Amino acid sequence: MSRILVVGAGGVGASMASIAESRTFFEVFVLADINEQRCVDALKNLDNPDRFLTAKVDANNKDDLVALARAHKIDIIVNACDPRLNDPIFAAALEAGCTYVDMAMNLSKPHPTNPYNEVGEPLGAAQLAADAQWRDRGLLALVGMGVEPGLSNVFARYAADHLFDTIDEIGVRDGSNLSIDGFDFAPTFSIWTTIEECLNPPIVWEKSRGLFTTEIFSEPEVFHFPAGIGAYECVNVEHEEVLLIPREIECNRVTFKYSLGAEFIDWLKTFAYLGLDRTEKVRVGDVSVAPRDVLAAVLPNPAKLGHLMHGRTCAGTWVKGTSYGEPREVYLYHVADNETTMREYGSQAVLWQTAICPVVALELLATGAWKGVGVRGADAFDAVPFLNLLGDYNTHHGMVEMGPRLWPSPKSTGQRGWDRPLRRAIVPGA
Repeated sequence: MSRILVVGAGGVGASMASIAESRTFFEVFVLADINEQRCVDALKNLDNPDRFLTAKVDANNKDDLVALARAHKIDIIVNACDPRLNDPIFAAALEAGCTYVDMAMNLSKPHPTNPYNEVGEPLGAAQLAADAQWRDRGLLALVGMGVEPGLSNVFARYAADHLFDTIDEIGVRDGSNLSIDGFDFAPTFSIWTTIEECLNPPIVWEKSRGLFTTEIFSEPEVFHFPAGIGAYECVNVEHEEVLLIPREIECNRVTFKYSLGAEFIDWLKTFAYLGLDRTEKVRVGDVSVAPRDVLAAVLPNPAKLGHLMHGRTCAGTWVKGTSYGEPREVYLYHVADNETTMREYGSQAVLWQTAICPVVALELLATGAWKGVGVRGADAFDAVPFLNLLGDYNTHHGMVEMGPRLWPSPKSTGQRGWDRPLRRAIVPGA
């Protein structure tokens, strides 16, 4: 059995504890945070907390993380923090000789002068560049193991191994019909991360030209989501699958599109035009603050909104190619219903859906069903054990066949993304 350290007791880390509680694959589960009281509060909600411990740790301090891992004889370190803290946690796992798991890879650095036509430093570049170090140590870093990326990569692997002879495009598509009572604007996930993904130049990968960027909110299309969610417009955003999937799966094109919705996009545009998306600090009176941090502080905490939320969220992977010489399109998906996740786990649907995927992966790693070395994504491993175990957790995936007289294929709107060039506000430095 594994000894697990989860760093970060926010909505995802706390949800991981509640999901793992009923499973037997681990001996010890240490939940650590710079604010240990958050860990204590999370464990108060468990029915049987005997195998769970709390700890205080600064996730920015590699040495403290290594010491904590060694003190508890940890096998697997899970990074449930903001990706800005990836570097020290990633390095600590390597130094401590632990398997590493995260749900979001290192942040990108857009091209400084021509970001919508040239690629800067892509997502996860430093982590992927460390592959040889991890292989030399005989250790595994499983990166991007949330729902998207993560389960979306599992779906891509399953499609490549079991459904298609050749693959033209793999496109991750994310949509929901979630609503929140009493708020005109309240993101269901971290606004800091949401802005990072949606206002950075979107990335697309094509076999003939490699990785490239596009205009923000580009290539809008109408996608029909199952489970009663319905048809929503989806647009390109920056996401890890576009980097990870081509490393492991033979295909011609990889995309990622969110169903953000016109109103949500208008909010994001407003933040950008006002400079509220900026991470550089500005002087306000006697203090220096980053506008995006202020925005995150004044908006409601997504982890505390579950009782006000209604609806479902769907994460899935659309695949187009050939099977037995005939054209084929499918959408493999997973749906989380907010009423169900709140009733059974006390967690809102988006955070719960993100949290269950690393827990399933932890069980596969603990039992040896998944094993390997190097820096890898979920698409490097057999998808069948994951999908079967997901069912054992009483949450099942689905699939629809797409095309004429079947489930509707995605349909381009023919519109541009952003209706005018992004001209961000110029703000004075701190």
